[in-house]
Amino acid sequence: MKFSKSYIPTMKEVPSDAIIPSHILMLRSGMVRMLSAGIYSFLPLGYKMIKKITTIIREEMDEIGGQEFHLPALNPREIWEQTGRVEAFGDTMFHVKNRDYVLAPTHEEIMTYHAKGNIKSYKEMPQIWYQIQTKFRNEARPRSGIIRGRQFLMKDAYSFDSSFEELDKSYDLHYNAYRKIFDRCGIKYFVVGASSGAMGGNKSEEFMVKSDAGEDTVAYCEHCGYAANIEVATSNIEAVKRYDESKEIYEISTPNIKSIDELCEFLGINERETAKSRIYIFEEKPVLVLMSGNDEVNETKLENALGGAVRPAHPEELKEISGADAGSIGPIGFGHRIIADLRLKDGNNLYSGANKNDYHIGGIDLKRDLPDLEYFDLRTVEKGEKCTRCGEELDVFKAIELGHIFKLGTKYTEALGATFLNENGKENPIVMGSYGIGVERVLACYVEQNFDEKGIVWDEHLRPFDVHLLGLNMKKESVIKASEEIYSKLNEAGYDVLFDDRNSVQAGVKFNDADLIGVPVQLIVGERGLKENKVEIKIRKTGERFNVELDNILEEVKKLVK
Repeated sequence: MKFSKSYIPTMKEVPSDAIIPSHILMLRSGMVRMLSAGIYSFLPLGYKMIKKITTIIREEMDEIGGQEFHLPALNPREIWEQTGRVEAFGDTMFHVKNRDYVLAPTHEEIMTYHAKGNIKSYKEMPQIWYQIQTKFRNEARPRSGIIRGRQFLMKDAYSFDSSFEELDKSYDLHYNAYRKIFDRCGIKYFVVGASSGAMGGNKSEEFMVKSDAGEDTVAYCEHCGYAANIEVATSNIEAVKRYDESKEIYEISTPNIKSIDELCEFLGINERETAKSRIYIFEEKPVLVLMSGNDEVNETKLENALGGAVRPAHPEELKEISGADAGSIGPIGFGHRIIADLRLKDGNNLYSGANKNDYHIGGIDLKRDLPDLEYFDLRTVEKGEKCTRCGEELDVFKAIELGHIFKLGTKYTEALGATFLNENGKENPIVMGSYGIGVERVLACYVEQNFDEKGIVWDEHLRPFDVHLLGLNMKKESVIKASEEIYSKLNEAGYDVLFDDRNSVQAGVKFNDADLIGVPVQLIVGERGLKENKVEIKIRKTGERFNVELDNILEEVKKLVK
């Protein structure tokens, strides 16, 4: 490909709206351009990389027996209503103006619809169906370039099995295929246990990349390899102490005390002696959640415990529900459902709000005063807490989700009536799995992990071209002739070459663009070298430079391009 005939609009300056490296470099190297918030156009260079990634994905999916579909992004709303996911996705789902259709954020419903009409017997399974398709999610705050957009490209796959034992096999096939895909793309990743969220199901795992640009938070133990999304992560945290003797309940005047820290300072106590109260609304009814000290409620764990979506009570609702404003709410005399984090189990001599502004209660014994209290793991793990596997300290950091695999079970097949006849002639719902990869995220994550102060650094895993050929003075006949001959020979030998044949820019611009685009091998043709019948080779990753005879170029390129 000749640069002069190509559309590769590189940028010298860093765009003001770009913050993370992948966003900056993909804009500067001419791979993408933003059309609107969260909506990006892939230019030829960027789309070339997307095609390379999708080729790898297709090869590995086909290897495990996958069959590729292409499903419509425009879906009838009624199918989504049957599974309850119009409500589950809420405002994240795009609705067409007449409300009869939606833009699909994923395709479980549509794949199940087709399975319902065609899979009738256990003999027709297992089946693995996949597609690489545009998805739509109405992100309230799209950010980080193509990592979190409103329109994105996803590989989504679905397995259909006759039993949960067979689902285990399909799940493992996808798990191993994903590892091969990300290994072939040169991504440094790790796998974490995760929440299934709106997808449903009883097991899920995420393939993650550590990055400050990530929208997920992960707890990770470097010592033993334990890893989990913070939505489901646990730690070996000390439970609150139960004293041999329980005090009687008593009321304390606490004027203007609103936080746990203020209460501890006012009473001269440790935060582990307090039970913080938060009110959530579940199925239009209030639920009081008790947490130890400053522990934070993990809303995903809370939703899993209650079995559905929750929202924090609004400030104006709190007094009507409890009799007090935030900071003075507590479990004694609350009058509605109360649940507590496991760390508080059977704690006594605790302090909490009195459900009366500017008052707290001391001497609370959860076992005595709230005998029907329900306990769940509800807290958010924090950095430095002990790993439940090995006892070493956990790290907590941001990460980008590359892929997510789910054991869906029968959630969708039961809702949509997709059944089959087993070997005994009995009708059963088909057992499903769902497996997604954010194709554009693979590209962004590669760039996040492979760049320097000059630009992107591609390697043997992913690269837009094999060789970047630079003619330094394309007004000189000798340079033109030599460059064109090298270009022809490399093309004939099967190498993918970007040939900077521009005669309107200085050598410095060509060098900067070459380092910015980041092709692994640069061939530099200049007058000085040609006088000695040589060209210069530069290795982009190391910056190493050396000269090579013109007659030996193909042999040298063969060594360098794996």
